[in-house]
Amino acid sequence: MMQERYCPHCGVVLATRIGPPDSGWGEILVCENNECRYFLDSDKDIRYKPGDSPLGCRYAEDCEADFRPFNLLAFRGMSSN
Repeated sequence: MMQERYCPHCGVVLATRIGPPDSGWGEILVCENNECRYFLDSDKDIRYKPGDSPLGCRYAEDCEADFRPFNLLAFRGMSSN
C-alpha cells in the first residue's frame, strides 16, 4: 500500500485514481476537495476559454514519475443564479 500523500494547498489526503484513457498515465493522486484554494482559483490558469466555462484544474501527482505535480483538468460546479 502506498504511503498517504497530502495536497500541499489544503492538506487533504490525495485520492488514488487511474488516469484518463489515452493519457499515458497509470495511477495518479488527485485532490478532490472542492474547497481547495488551488481548485477554486484554477479558472484563472486556463487560457482561451469562454468566460462562463465550468473548467478548472485540480492538484494532481503522477505516481509513476516520482509524484511529479500537474494540473488535472476538471469541471467546476456551475452556480444556479
